[in-house]
Amino acid sequence: MIKLDIHKKLHGAKGEMDLSVNVEIGEGEFLALSGVSGSGKTTLLRILAGLESAQGTLSVANEVWLDGKKSLVPQKRKIGYVFQDYALFLNMTVIENLLFVKNDPKLAEHLLELTELKDMRDRLPHALSGGQQQRVSLCRAMMHRPKLLLMDEPLSALDPKMRTKLQDEILKLHKEFGTTTIMVSHDPSEMYRLASRVLVLEEGKIINDGSPKEVLLKTQGSQKFSFEGELLDISKVDVIYVAIVSIGQQLVEVVISSHEAEKLKIGQKVTVSTKAFAPMIV
Repeated sequence: MIKLDIHKKLHGAKGEMDLSVNVEIGEGEFLALSGVSGSGKTTLLRILAGLESAQGTLSVANEVWLDGKKSLVPQKRKIGYVFQDYALFLNMTVIENLLFVKNDPKLAEHLLELTELKDMRDRLPHALSGGQQQRVSLCRAMMHRPKLLLMDEPLSALDPKMRTKLQDEILKLHKEFGTTTIMVSHDPSEMYRLASRVLVLEEGKIINDGSPKEVLLKTQGSQKFSFEGELLDISKVDVIYVAIVSIGQQLVEVVISSHEAEKLKIGQKVTVSTKAFAPMIV
């Protein structure tokens, strides 16, 4: 069990704000942290890792990591940290990157096998693709068999196909090692697929906490489908108006009324929803 009750003054996009989080996280839970940029997600990860100071308390499995008198140094916290930029040692091979963390060849070989990297064990990072480098980073984070795995948007730079593959491998490692995992993500499909729980931060405060379905599924009343996107364009075709909306990696056309065309502005975040819809999945 992780018990966290911390406070820290930050300078956010709207000026000074107070990161104030009081939450308990169960052992073996997979928690996704969501929220707009500047809401305090990465800072919260860094406080958990001991890389930033904060006021308050933090205990993990009844071991005090932070209180009013002391803060346990990062080296003594049993954590793994996966960064966006991989942070590999460029002059070391894949296997050397892992063994630098802990001299446990058996565990290193097992991790490489789980992530399908065994044939690349003797390559340097520059000879690997982005997805392969991120897998090495993930394996390296697991070399201490961490109590707590922290991931800061680890898949954001990868293409959709590679993201899906690495999501499978993250889940596989999470389950095999029984690690408590906290991941920062902006991708609803990623959070739904991986997480057992989602916390949403806004200006340093938790504004939503629940299962991925409760937090991420955005329908109201009799709505059957609801998607958020960005309004890119509005054009008049004969007597109707057509809006072009970017939703994820797709562009969709939506017929709108003249009244809606007058009210909407290009660049706005919009919600596209429907009440009566019979979808076909092919």
